[in-house]
Amino acid sequence: MGANDKAVQALKAGIDKGEIAISSFHQMPDLVAFTMIHWAFDTSGQVKGYGFPFDLPHLVFYQRLQTIYSVIEQIRHTPLHGNKSYRPLFQLFRLIHRIMEDPTLNKSVTQMEEKVEVFESLRKALRIALPEGKHGLNDDGQDTDLKTIKEQVEAFREQLTTESPVSGKDPYKKMIQQIDAYWEKLFAEPIAVNTPNGRVFIQPQRTNNTLERFFRDFKRRNRKKSGTVSLTKTLRTILSDTLLVKNLDNEEYLNIILDGCNTLEERFAKIDSTLVVEEFKKAKKKSERLHPELKKMIREPKFLEKLRPLFAA
Repeated sequence: MGANDKAVQALKAGIDKGEIAISSFHQMPDLVAFTMIHWAFDTSGQVKGYGFPFDLPHLVFYQRLQTIYSVIEQIRHTPLHGNKSYRPLFQLFRLIHRIMEDPTLNKSVTQMEEKVEVFESLRKALRIALPEGKHGLNDDGQDTDLKTIKEQVEAFREQLTTESPVSGKDPYKKMIQQIDAYWEKLFAEPIAVNTPNGRVFIQPQRTNNTLERFFRDFKRRNRKKSGTVSLTKTLRTILSDTLLVKNLDNEEYLNIILDGCNTLEERFAKIDSTLVVEEFKKAKKKSERLHPELKKMIREPKFLEKLRPLFAA
C-alpha cells in the first residue's frame, strides 16, 4: 500500500472515529485540501436532475466554498496556524477569501438564496417538481386534488403579499401579477366534451410539462440513434479543431509538421502506431484519478462537518 493509500485510509479512519493518530496527522493537510477541492466541485449530490431554475449547481458550489472557508478559518484560530505543514489549506483559504470578500457576488448570492426560498414555497404549493421529489421533471405532483392545490397557492399568495419579509419588492409583485393573470387557467374546471361514446371530462393542463416530457423523450430517443448528446458539445469541438487546422495556413508551421514530406497523408503514414499507443498508455497512467475511498467520503452527508473535530482535537 502506497503512502497516498495510507493517508486516505488514515483520513477515513479518523472521520469514522473522530480522531487521527499522531503518526498520520502530518500527512493530512495536503490530502484534506485536495479532498476539499473535489468536494466543492461535486455538486451532483445536491441537485435533483431538474435543470435550471430548479437546480442551481453554481449556487451550491458557492455554498460549498463557504463551508470550506468556515472549516479552514476555524483551523487558523488554533495553534496549527503556525505549522508549515498546513500551508496547502491556508493557500486554499486565501484563494476562497477573494471570493467570499467580493461584495457584488455576496449581494447576488443573498438575493438568489432569498428567491430560492420563495420559489421552493411556490413549487410546494403548486405541487410541481417538488424539492424532495425523486421523479425529476416527470413529477406528476403526487396526484394532489386541485382544490387542495388552489388553497395552498392562495395561502402562499397571501403570505407573500402581507406577511413575508420580501412583500413589497418589485420581483415578487411581478410574480403575483403573473399568478393572478393565469389564475383561471391554473385552476380551470374540467371541460365537458360530448363524444360518440358519451360525455367525457378533460382536465386542462396547468403547465406545459406534459408537452415538455414528450420532447425530452423524443430527444433522448434521437440521441441514442445518432450518438449526439448536444449541439453545444459539437460546436465546442468544431471551434477547437478549427483553430488547429487554421495553423496549416502558416507555411512555416506546415513545413515543421510535414518534416520533409509532400502531403499530410504521407506524413501521417510515417507515424509509428506503436509509439502512439505507448504515449496514450503513459498519459493514462499520469492522469490523476480520485481515490475510490475519497469518492465515497465526499458523497457522505455533511462530510466537511465531520472534519472539524479532527483539527479541533
